[in-house]
Amino acid sequence: MRYINAPLKIEFDKDSDEFKREYDSLSSTDDDSIGEWLRIAKARGNTEDSDQVLLTLVVELHRKIDEMNAYMRGEKIEYLPLTCKGDIEAVNYEHFKVKDEIFKKDVAYYGRIDMPFFPKRKVPIYFKAINKNEAKIILLHERDEKDWNAYVVARERVMIREMKAKKDAN
Repeated sequence: MRYINAPLKIEFDKDSDEFKREYDSLSSTDDDSIGEWLRIAKARGNTEDSDQVLLTLVVELHRKIDEMNAYMRGEKIEYLPLTCKGDIEAVNYEHFKVKDEIFKKDVAYYGRIDMPFFPKRKVPIYFKAINKNEAKIILLHERDEKDWNAYVVARERVMIREMKAKKDAN
């Protein structure tokens, strides 16, 4: 398998039924009325004449205001405790590799990855260990999968630029 270097953090635990509820609640459609409104408006074609970048920024600003209001009311997202943590060192479109040997082969896991894309968020993920430090992604929400793929492409571009710079230096 071909991997691309990617410095990410993951926390995870063996899969169990209790994690499904959290996975579902972290869906981009739950508790996100502005996001749902935007998806419906796009589906109806009501945003064709809008600047998509500006529209996205306004939606994210609205989400930040909602987060600040929730913080001021003392509300925060309660994540289920996960017993293991690790450093992802490389990714591709369907797999990832961690720095240390922390998986048990053929065991299914639930985890959350801190992703650096916009907006920053914890991405819930189901995966199965291929060996002690490699895993195959089993399940991602649709939006998260698109963002994951975009992240892999961005990391590939970084790798290509680094390789080109090394070649030009020699």
